[in-house]
Amino acid sequence: MRAATFLLLGILLISGCKKDPPNLPGKAVLTEPARNSECTPVQSSSSTSNLVRFRWQPANYSEEYEVVVRNLTTGDAVEKVTGSATITIPLEKGTPYSWFVISKNTQTIETATSETWSLYSPGSQTNHVPFPAEIIAPESGATVFKDINNEITLQWSSSDIDEDIESYSIFFSTENPPNLLIASPEVDQTTQKVGVISDTVYYW
Repeated sequence: MRAATFLLLGILLISGCKKDPPNLPGKAVLTEPARNSECTPVQSSSSTSNLVRFRWQPANYSEEYEVVVRNLTTGDAVEKVTGSATITIPLEKGTPYSWFVISKNTQTIETATSETWSLYSPGSQTNHVPFPAEIIAPESGATVFKDINNEITLQWSSSDIDEDIESYSIFFSTENPPNLLIASPEVDQTTQKVGVISDTVYYW
């Protein structure tokens, strides 16, 4: 009887020491500025910049957010941290940007990243540079199987505020960045077949 009592106590002690797994932060859902749009600034903060408000839906189990806004002309990025689901950031006038939000909490080092949206900070110009095309497939780092003709299909999407894109330039090669122009399809074409060799890394 005594041995049975000790065994039961041991099981209870082990069970009591088990920790619940940490709650992982959820992905933020972007809401403002609208995707692929010319944003409406909170105010014109200077002759060269607009103060732009960014909003997103609060994510589950998220204590703070890192907002990354990238100038699509220069490639430079601004990173801001906030505990709320909104932030205002000055942006250069007449310039396209992309942005996304990283959700974080103190329970874990794991993070969650939202979709990436593009916007245009308005300036005095009436014509806008198209947003960079977005790769749909193959995604970066993907392993792809060629078809019976030793080809794969490249697929992309694009957006332009003025809706006057005329054509694309498709670069594809084993060099990074790719230096071989393989096609210049018109705007109504968003896929392109290209020949490949097995066990080879390509960039596009």
